[in-house]
Amino acid sequence: MNWYIDVLKKYADFNGRARRTEYWMFTLFNVIIYVVLLLVGRAIDFSLLPALYGIAVLLPSLAVAVRRLHDTGRSGWMILLGLIPCIGGIVLLVFYCGDSQPGDNQFGPSPKLVAGPAV
Repeated sequence: MNWYIDVLKKYADFNGRARRTEYWMFTLFNVIIYVVLLLVGRAIDFSLLPALYGIAVLLPSLAVAVRRLHDTGRSGWMILLGLIPCIGGIVLLVFYCGDSQPGDNQFGPSPKLVAGPAV
């Protein structure tokens, strides 16, 4: 849960780098929360609940995705590949799953050398 909270604390921070763990734990919690809100929204007959959550976490999601691309040594503008149907999403998935660039790069020091939050 700390990974999720840490990303929200860096709400609109597009600078720096994000480890794979940070990105994927944030994504996992987003999916879980979205599914729960979808079920609750259907139970109370308010189907906009998941959409409101999606809007609320849109900026942190983009920020952590850009920082993840920075960690692999790529520009944050590569996120625009997601606009290309099918192929763009697959390419981004490969980038997000890739290992960090070792050591420092043009986007900052390696987050692997800095202790992350306790899980």
